[in-house]
Amino acid sequence: MQLAISMTFLVGLTQLALGVARMGVLVNFVSHAVVIGFTSGAALLIATNQIRHFTGVSIPKGSDFAQTMHFFFQNMAQFNPAILAVSMATLLAGILCRRLLPRIPYMVLALGVGTLLAWILDPTLSGISGITRVEPLPASLPPLSLPDLSWSTLHALAPGVVAVTMLALTEAISIARAMAMRSGQVIDADQEFIAQGVSNLVGSFFSAYVATGSFNRSGLNYASGARTPLAAAFSGLLLIILVTQVAELAAYLPHAAMAGVLILVAWGLIDWHHIFHILHTSRPETAIMLTTFLATLFFNLESSILFGVMLSVGLYLARTSHPNVVSRIPDPNHPTRRFALPGTTPECPHIRLVWIDGSLFFAAVGAIRARLESMTSAHTHLVIVAPGINCIDLSGAEFLAQEALLRRNGGGGLYLVRIKETPLTLLKRGGYLQTIGEENLFGSKSAALQAIFARMDRQLCQNCQHPVFQECQQTHCTARPPLTDASTHPPLTPCP
Repeated sequence: MQLAISMTFLVGLTQLALGVARMGVLVNFVSHAVVIGFTSGAALLIATNQIRHFTGVSIPKGSDFAQTMHFFFQNMAQFNPAILAVSMATLLAGILCRRLLPRIPYMVLALGVGTLLAWILDPTLSGISGITRVEPLPASLPPLSLPDLSWSTLHALAPGVVAVTMLALTEAISIARAMAMRSGQVIDADQEFIAQGVSNLVGSFFSAYVATGSFNRSGLNYASGARTPLAAAFSGLLLIILVTQVAELAAYLPHAAMAGVLILVAWGLIDWHHIFHILHTSRPETAIMLTTFLATLFFNLESSILFGVMLSVGLYLARTSHPNVVSRIPDPNHPTRRFALPGTTPECPHIRLVWIDGSLFFAAVGAIRARLESMTSAHTHLVIVAPGINCIDLSGAEFLAQEALLRRNGGGGLYLVRIKETPLTLLKRGGYLQTIGEENLFGSKSAALQAIFARMDRQLCQNCQHPVFQECQQTHCTARPPLTDASTHPPLTPCP
């Protein structure tokens, strides 16, 4: 017991430190699909954990989801009609009250209906109804305690403190986000960390174990109409009164009625709207949601969140490691010759304009290099239109420098158009801009093209069969006599 109290104190201290250090940003890795899958799985677990109380079928306490379903189907013959009547009456009373009398606390009414029916059935069936009731609560508050912070205790608990802290925060924040998504509130993760830490620090002086979130209580709280943290404070105060004054009344509550209420809560936790929206909108998000859902059922809650987060991060890296790299050419049929995707339009054999939308970092360099090689192998001048590049790491900067050297050695060059300040700062600090050349940075495509044409061999443009850029018209005259069977094009002459 003393070790458990010390663990509570140390976990609370660690949680408080994480909140003060503004580490709530870690919560951003728990995606919307993870929360939906986690919530749905937890709701199903709540329901399956109540099957034995709802039906009277014998299921060992503490069974996981698979074991519960196995024992349920194996022992279906043990259905108890009296227990099922109480649980179904509670369930139906809650549903009807919620729809017909929305201003009345439907769970309290449903629990009252189930309890009343249980007391009617017991004498009717001569006391052999099989309806069990909640055990009486101890009519006293937990004693005061003092954590043991000796060196031997700290050494023994140190590894477990980190693990318990992470698991407790992950579960609590996931439940908080699930509730916030339903209520429309915005979660301040740092404040949640601080609140969890303070609650555990204070609880360690009152013989409390490590506290974290509970889907049973949170779902019941929200379904009952709670909207602010004061609901938990009032619940705590009411619980103190009940424990010290009327704890023995808990013995009148049948398990079947409690099971009916909790199944109502479980059903309300499932966000069908967002589930179907994800299913119809995004396959990757669907995979994340289903993985988290299944992991919640067949593993513990903490592991399911980690599974979902790892899959989310993996899919994110897969997407960002293959940024959109497209080439565009001027459309001669458009009055302003806007840039369009290549099709049947002739292309310049020497200059290629490429748009990159995504970060140029170590995981994306390979895909970008392969894409550029496939579309610019025959082009000596490469213009990268870079406003879509938000970030460049050292691998990306090294790639740009290598590409600049490769193009320069081939008689061309690499040119960056409208590159943002953040990636440009890294290129300057690392010395990569010296290789690329500051003279190869431009604020517009037209400025880059004019500079390229000024540096190019005029003979290349004069002999070119595809003058697709407006700058081509300034380099040579494009008027040619029509081809005949016995004639060929004369060489182009410079414009006067």
